[in-house]
Amino acid sequence: METDTLDLSRQIRAQKARLADLGVDFTAAFRDFSASLKEEIDEIIALRDRGEAVIPEIEFDALARDGFGEAERRLIRRRGCLVVRNTFPQALAEDWNRQVGEYIEAVGYYENPEKGLDKYFSSLQSGKPQIFSVYWSKPQVQARQHENLARVRRALNRLWRYEHDGAQVFDPDRECTYADRVRRREPGDDSLGLQPHIDGGAVERWLESYGYQPIFRHLLGGDWEKYDPFDARHRTATSQIESPAVCSIFRTFQGWTALTRQGPGDGTLQLIPSARVLGWMFLRALQPDVPADELCGAQPGRALSCNPQWHQMVLDGLCTIPQMNPGDSVWWHADLVHAVEDEHRGKGYSNVIYIGAAPWCEKNASFLEKQARCFIAGESAPDFAAENYEVDFAGRAGPADLTPLGKKQMGLEAW
Repeated sequence: METDTLDLSRQIRAQKARLADLGVDFTAAFRDFSASLKEEIDEIIALRDRGEAVIPEIEFDALARDGFGEAERRLIRRRGCLVVRNTFPQALAEDWNRQVGEYIEAVGYYENPEKGLDKYFSSLQSGKPQIFSVYWSKPQVQARQHENLARVRRALNRLWRYEHDGAQVFDPDRECTYADRVRRREPGDDSLGLQPHIDGGAVERWLESYGYQPIFRHLLGGDWEKYDPFDARHRTATSQIESPAVCSIFRTFQGWTALTRQGPGDGTLQLIPSARVLGWMFLRALQPDVPADELCGAQPGRALSCNPQWHQMVLDGLCTIPQMNPGDSVWWHADLVHAVEDEHRGKGYSNVIYIGAAPWCEKNASFLEKQARCFIAGESAPDFAAENYEVDFAGRAGPADLTPLGKKQMGLEAW
């Protein structure tokens, strides 16, 4: 869907005028929020520069046995991310890696190299694909429905405040499958680097008609200290400007599972490990030095950029994730700023399966109906460009490959 940029400019001007009429001193709120957040960013920088751990880590066995301790819960809520070691056995992840590679070749992906270039990120260069638009390989399906992953996601969902006024915003113990892609980044690649960004909406966050403003209600009231990025209230009532690769479901966490060993310098994930940054960026766009018809570079149908012109204070806290081994998984709050290193300077492939956490709610359940049709037909997942590599491929997964849990997560059977 094309967006009328002139009309969008008018909408932004009108929205800022309406917010100004609230009589809230957004300049003072932003100043105080900035001072608090800078202390947090400075702490992150100091830890990173000393070579100390910034991103929390936990062993899967410990998580499955004991859950998160209170200190761990506080730290994860603050950082907005974590690594779960040995989510899957290493040998299993390595076998999945082999199978995915064979699958991509078998569906004829390399015969259409231009077909798979992702247009969502304006900074993505042309070249040999590094992110592959396949959704229904058997390893992907097996990983999504694995009981180990279900345990991790239940624990992650419960880090949120998911009950209000005696009702659940979402069910933390029921999960919806969200089919995503795979990354297979070869050594020496410099085409994939993604600049710091946030998924799941850009200009929509400031415009009334998309349902995001209630999420930022405390910021709009000047009470920045009450802003809680782990409060799920109103999160499942948002909508997005349609665009290929814009996520239209509610995710508590984004994530991926490593299929190969990878770490700093291997063209892998970077995070700004603070869950409050999006709230700060929201207020940043309402400051008087930002043009009346702009939102600090936010563009419709794109990822929300975190850029040096407006957001340098938080960009200073960008960290590369620690060394990952096959079977480890990394998770980040859906509001977290993340990026991909510009160049893969390592010696081996840097491969992952993207799998996040999307708990059951009405918004996600309605999405499952569309996704199930794509799964059965072998078509690309609904939120992505209809490239449809897998439609005529007999080796893709089908309903018979789903476990009882997988059928429920796919919406093909009731919980």
